[in-house]
Amino acid sequence: MTAPLTALDRPNSYIGRSVPRPNAKRLLNGRGKYVTDIVLPRMLHAAFVRSPHAHARIVSIDVDAARAMPGVRLIATGKDLAAICAPWIGALDHFKGMKSSPQLPLPLDKAVWAGQAVVAVVAETRALAEDAAEAVHVTYEELPAVVDIDAARAPDAPVINPELGDNVCFRGGLDTGGVDDIFARAAHVVAHEFHFGRHTAVTMEPRAIVADYDPSEPRLTVHHATQTPYQFQDLYARHYGIPEASVRVIAPDIGGSFGMKLHVYHEDMAVVGLSILLGRPVKYVADRLESFVSDIHARDHRVRARMAVDAEGTILAMDVEDVTGIGAFSAYPRTSVVEGNQVFRLIGAPYGFQNYRADLQVVFQNKVQMSQYRAVGHPIACTVTERLVDLAATSVGVDAFDIRARNLIPDDAYPCVSPTGYRFEALSHHACLAKLREMMNYDGLRAEQRALRARGVHRGIGIASFVEITNPSPAFYGVGGARISSQDGAIIKITPSGEVRCLISVTEQGQGTETIIGQIVAEHLGVEREHVRVITGDTEVTPHGGATWACRGAGIGGETALQAAKKLKRNVLAVAGAILQEQPDRLDIRSGWIVDGATAQPRIALSEIARIAYFRSDTLPPGTQAQLSVAHHFAPEGYPFAFTNGIQGCHVELNVDTGFVKILKHWVVEDCGRIINPLLVDEQIRGGVVQGLGAAFFEECLYGDSGQLINGSLADYLVPMACEMPDIAIGHVETPTLDTQLGAKGVGEAGTAAAAAAALNAVNDAMAPFAASVAQVPMTPARLLKALGRI
Repeated sequence: MTAPLTALDRPNSYIGRSVPRPNAKRLLNGRGKYVTDIVLPRMLHAAFVRSPHAHARIVSIDVDAARAMPGVRLIATGKDLAAICAPWIGALDHFKGMKSSPQLPLPLDKAVWAGQAVVAVVAETRALAEDAAEAVHVTYEELPAVVDIDAARAPDAPVINPELGDNVCFRGGLDTGGVDDIFARAAHVVAHEFHFGRHTAVTMEPRAIVADYDPSEPRLTVHHATQTPYQFQDLYARHYGIPEASVRVIAPDIGGSFGMKLHVYHEDMAVVGLSILLGRPVKYVADRLESFVSDIHARDHRVRARMAVDAEGTILAMDVEDVTGIGAFSAYPRTSVVEGNQVFRLIGAPYGFQNYRADLQVVFQNKVQMSQYRAVGHPIACTVTERLVDLAATSVGVDAFDIRARNLIPDDAYPCVSPTGYRFEALSHHACLAKLREMMNYDGLRAEQRALRARGVHRGIGIASFVEITNPSPAFYGVGGARISSQDGAIIKITPSGEVRCLISVTEQGQGTETIIGQIVAEHLGVEREHVRVITGDTEVTPHGGATWACRGAGIGGETALQAAKKLKRNVLAVAGAILQEQPDRLDIRSGWIVDGATAQPRIALSEIARIAYFRSDTLPPGTQAQLSVAHHFAPEGYPFAFTNGIQGCHVELNVDTGFVKILKHWVVEDCGRIINPLLVDEQIRGGVVQGLGAAFFEECLYGDSGQLINGSLADYLVPMACEMPDIAIGHVETPTLDTQLGAKGVGEAGTAAAAAAALNAVNDAMAPFAASVAQVPMTPARLLKALGRI
């Protein structure tokens, strides 16, 4: 660490001096004379020195040259930050046997992936910090990199975290019993090995944080591009030993997250520590190159699965083995096991069979950490299931729609329990299947396909049913000991002018949270939408809650707002009844007016109620206390999750000479319960489909044998472009949950859940005349040409 700051470097060091200083504000006394100058701490900027090796021992760090460079205020190593920050372990208690090593903002003696931050440099500008970072000299002793998931589990594999004994983070599974006997007697058995490419979020706005520690209070304020401000308030307080009440996290509207901004990142924790060490605000924004080697990755899975069916095509059993590599640590606090856990528990979810066996192994490797990303585990589970269903249909000799109609859980069979233990309240698979067939004009597409094949044009049609997890209860994280809330809170108040303010714990990442909440409050309170202001993302003013993740914003946050609005409406009508000398139950609120409940005749404006309550309460009848502010909290109770369902269809054209696929059209029929805002729902689904198709055809983080990410820039990492995306047609079935008055479930991950599965089935359908198939995503031209035997 650099030498202690001089007095002139310290914030507030000019207090009491009479000479004005740069960046200072002068205060006036009552006679208009200057009495003091107060310095506003100038923002500093952080940059990081990153390991060039995937696995290496840190031998020495030489910072002398960097420390002498212009504008440098602090150079910190792992030891400096470890002195003030308690380590963290990414484990949850309900994953029995799970293990992961302690983590710190910066490593003490070893780097475990290429791109890991090793040294922090703080300077007056980002450019100066980056210049100084280049002058830091770190000597490494390179160690063997553990990259492949099979090599990581070999008896002689180098152990990344020796204190753990091996490279297996977690092993789980389940077995309903008798699976081998069922497979031995089955008329048909279909099996495949699936490979899923590791990819990352590539959000419009990268990760960003400004930490501002004021030692004079002491108080920490963090402006953080995160989905979950209360989660980080708790973490910063606990790991830096600051009272929670002295930590404020502000999460403004952020440019996309998709789950990526839920997790603790070493750089973010380091920035907080740097601000504490300096007593000044410190800012860090990950550039795009840094994002590729520090944002969590997802979906790196190899799944071997088989399905047993009888002679008529009824599914009898499934048997699954999933191995996933997660990087050198399990992410904190939500872990890197949840994705694999949801994969094996969601496989087969839409179907009515009850015999199932699954084995999950979660493996450490010298790569970027992997954790939750939009539709956690769903695309993998859906792709494995739906490809095997198509293979079973071919083996039995029935159509893809017909085999699903035979096996999907009947719409009148609920409530029911899946073989993996998930409890389904009410789903609508058959209604969705029928609607999709109609929307696609499926019979017409098949006729067209046959005609085009005769002319050498190869089109494919694929469908995929799915189940989506939404509205999670404490069964998701709370049972594992994580301080991640499953409830949300809302405060709604009427201002003296009659306007409405709703402060709520769910957050906004561009998905329309504030629009939905404002719409619910306006409707159930009885005011116009434009008179409702929704405030989110500030632990200082909004009530505590889980915020936005796992499709819970409308289902849980919306229900919180609804119940709070109804509570406030009762309060308003009680005051109005006292003023009007009328029974409150004979009154209503419409468009900001208290009206007669029977005739809708306006009686008094809401603004007048507010004026009397705030400024002339003396005119109210004795004993009347106007309560124009209410607080309410809500958490789901009946079911651990509100499952949604749907089905997707994909139509593609394959050029068998080049391997290029043109996506002609995509369809989604989705049941998210009660739809509050149809436009937002449809665009959430479309956005999700685009991300799912990105994984299906374009996106993959490619690693070399030494653990180097070889396509870590947007010049090499492909993301879907608008010109490559098809028209996406949306249809709906509504099955409201009875767990809430609102009846809404989540929708944000539905599009992503089955898009890749439908696309994979469509491409395989196009390749059927060549007896070729593919079971790896992304389906690149090279992979398709190889499957076709062209290369």
